[in-house]
Amino acid sequence: MGHSLTPLPPHVADSLATACSSSSKLPQPFCWIHSGRDAAGELHFKALECKSRLSYKQYCRSNQIALNPCRKRSSRLQAWPNVSCSVAFTSDSTTLPSKPELARSSASRNFLLQEATELALPNAPEGKGEGNAPLEGDPGKIFVGNLPYHVKREAVKEYFSQCGPVRDIIFIRSHSDPEKNKGYCFLFFGGPDPRATAIRAADLDGAEFFGKLLRVKIDDGRWERDRREQRERWVESGAEREPQSEWHEEREKASNDFRKLVEDQPKDVRKVVAAFKRIEKPKRRDYTLLVNYYGKRGDKHSARAAFESMRAAGIDPNVHAYTNLVHAYAVARDLRGAVACVEEMEAEGIVPNAATFSVIISGYGRLGDVKAAEIWFQRALSENCQHNGVIYNNIINAYCKAGNMERAEALVADMEEHGLEATLGLYNMMMDGYAHCRAEVQCLNVFRKLKDTGMSPTVVSYGCLINLYSKLGKMVKALEICNEMEAQGIKHNRKTYSMIIDGYVQLGDTMNAFSVFEDMSKAGIKPDGVTYNILVNAFCKNRQMPRAVQLLARMDEGGYPPTLQTYTTIIDGFMKVGDVRMALETVRDMKLAGCRPSATTYNVIMHGLVQAGQMDRAASIIDEMALAGVHPNERSYTTLMEGYACTGEIGLAFKYFKRIKEIGLKPDIISYASLLKACCKAGRMQSAVAVTTEMTAAGLPMNNYIYNILLDGWAQRGDMWEASDIMQKMRQEGLTPDVHSYTSFVNACCKAGDMQKATEAVEQMKQQGVQPNLQTYTTLVHGWASASYPEKALVCYDEMKAAGMKPDKPLYHCIMTSLLSRAAVARETVFDGVVRVTSEMVDQGICVDFATAKHWQRFLIKAERQPGDLTKAVEGIFPPDWKAAVEEARAKEEAENADTTDYNETDDEYEEEWEPEEE
Repeated sequence: MGHSLTPLPPHVADSLATACSSSSKLPQPFCWIHSGRDAAGELHFKALECKSRLSYKQYCRSNQIALNPCRKRSSRLQAWPNVSCSVAFTSDSTTLPSKPELARSSASRNFLLQEATELALPNAPEGKGEGNAPLEGDPGKIFVGNLPYHVKREAVKEYFSQCGPVRDIIFIRSHSDPEKNKGYCFLFFGGPDPRATAIRAADLDGAEFFGKLLRVKIDDGRWERDRREQRERWVESGAEREPQSEWHEEREKASNDFRKLVEDQPKDVRKVVAAFKRIEKPKRRDYTLLVNYYGKRGDKHSARAAFESMRAAGIDPNVHAYTNLVHAYAVARDLRGAVACVEEMEAEGIVPNAATFSVIISGYGRLGDVKAAEIWFQRALSENCQHNGVIYNNIINAYCKAGNMERAEALVADMEEHGLEATLGLYNMMMDGYAHCRAEVQCLNVFRKLKDTGMSPTVVSYGCLINLYSKLGKMVKALEICNEMEAQGIKHNRKTYSMIIDGYVQLGDTMNAFSVFEDMSKAGIKPDGVTYNILVNAFCKNRQMPRAVQLLARMDEGGYPPTLQTYTTIIDGFMKVGDVRMALETVRDMKLAGCRPSATTYNVIMHGLVQAGQMDRAASIIDEMALAGVHPNERSYTTLMEGYACTGEIGLAFKYFKRIKEIGLKPDIISYASLLKACCKAGRMQSAVAVTTEMTAAGLPMNNYIYNILLDGWAQRGDMWEASDIMQKMRQEGLTPDVHSYTSFVNACCKAGDMQKATEAVEQMKQQGVQPNLQTYTTLVHGWASASYPEKALVCYDEMKAAGMKPDKPLYHCIMTSLLSRAAVARETVFDGVVRVTSEMVDQGICVDFATAKHWQRFLIKAERQPGDLTKAVEGIFPPDWKAAVEEARAKEEAENADTTDYNETDDEYEEEWEPEEE
């Protein structure tokens, strides 16, 4: 037995029997329940799903009803598709109403007509209201509720401009605070078709705006009509409205207190939860607000608990409640759970709206998964049957964060083709994307286009340009943008100051960075944790630990307690300067401050100890982590493996590699690389090959980094042929050898003594577009020097300088040692090279140490019996007190020789005195 919904206007209600007996399709906007007939009509399924079950509860239980929608056609002006729907009672006929005439009764007719009016009203024809009465008021007028109390008129206008031109906005102000609105306004659209624009704006119902979910409804004049009728009744009867009961007033007051607390003190979780518990029998909006509150904090578990409490209270969730729950999972970066929530709401017959899709798309955008975001974007277009500006903004933002600006530009063009105008927020979004890509020209083009459209740049717009030039290191240009912004009457905010500070920090200019920080405080802008962390990181990098600790105390006094990241940066700074004691004291301080050290914190300490060569102490950190209840991760064991790899203790490296597997962790490519370095350092190349085989079997592909480690291992052994096989294998797997690969291969050729092959390798890398670096030339110079060809080494040195590279101290040492070693047999040949190289070293202020000077002095003595021009040129780069040290050493040597002579003479006398007589 089936029941169906058929649209029927009320003015033909008297001829229902005739209408029901006919097979003609019945018009809108009202519907009628008819037993035993499968008629169909177009209704909003969103409203139909929510309210039709309530309509049938007086006839049967709700679990006996099944709604069977089937798509018929779509309207681009509405966020929800029109559907054909039939309602079927799913239980046996014995449990159904046994009176077919029930549907024809006057009472049920009036009830169902009243319910159907509310169901079908969104699809009412233009210009008609309830009962075909003409609509009152402005056709382009909408109601916008749940606005932030301090939102500005310009922000609301900019947001709704994506639907069409905004003619006027009327804010309802608070009586107690004129600067504060009551949380809602009336907005009037202009243009050729304001009503169509208002219908498009209604699709933003439930969209997030400054952290709140909007309530957007089309104003059909019902409110004015009800108020007029109410006044007329009051004039006629003189009766006033019945006041609410005390219980209702107390509940409403508790609900308002809860909402105000969420708005004013969102950080105080205990107060917010306590305020919610004081509401006796909370409504759906209270539960939805609590879910939204937990969602903003990323607390998906509490959000789900509040959502299920609403169900337990007998309140069915609507699309807004589900959207807030989806938002909670998205903020917690659990997109799998968010998608599961969408599937759950669809299983209950609740169709996701534009806000739901926007939350999912933005969630994937934050994770950098633009592929999944694109899939949901296409689904939103197909299921919502409308190109929504909010959805476009989210997908464009996802591509901007991923750096795919070509796709972002294509989406902007597609958006404009469908009649959606680019907003100021969209322009700022595109500028931010180009700023992150360091695309100066494109970012400036978007900024000019923003001005050409008649919009006024905001602090966000100028902030994108400041961020661009700060990332490029062009601080002069960044300051010019600041001056231009101030000339427009736009003041700096916390973010713009932080960008300038970060720009100076990236250049290593901590003095100017701290000066901007002081200017920020003088301007009355309170630095936040991000700004403090930037400066703390800068001082730690420059090894200015006292200033970093001082800033840490100032941060705590300013109301921003140091975070885990701040403490970890301080600890890392102490470890880099070798102050292990202060690093461990900082760990104790962070524990006392209630900040629990993480595995990353302990890994920083471990890495510092490994760099200092204190392997035993580094290994003991693993035990300290266990005592503190912190589980070591892959990086913890990999750090120890890297330390043992440097010392060549391959057995201990394998020990910790096995432990990674024993505790259930999965070794990553860095773990295998550390083990590979240990094998190559110890010269066990067969074990290294076995490690690469195991890594491939574990599903980790070989890359340039792994192959370069193998090349270094074969190069240390001078095995040119194995190194050549590695290079060939890289090309076969589609990998392009980089400069490190070629340098390792050149090193293998040099150690094998095949300098011709090494030279050919350098020429080959140039042909492949890989330019040799300083290490490549140093390796080649060292090879020629080892082969006793200082002239060739000098030629490579000149080629390196011609390529624009600046020699470092090891290269100078190598070339000078090579030239001086041949000075005794080919003085005239190497003399010019020695003089040229030493003069460059003098110009750069480079002096060698005493050990090097003593080593070179031996070559000079062999080359010149008496100090000459060669000795004079070389001694110019000796230590300043070299001559004094030589004189002191010579005097000491003469004294030792004198003592030895006296001792020998005494021995001779002794021998003469006690010489035995011959028999």
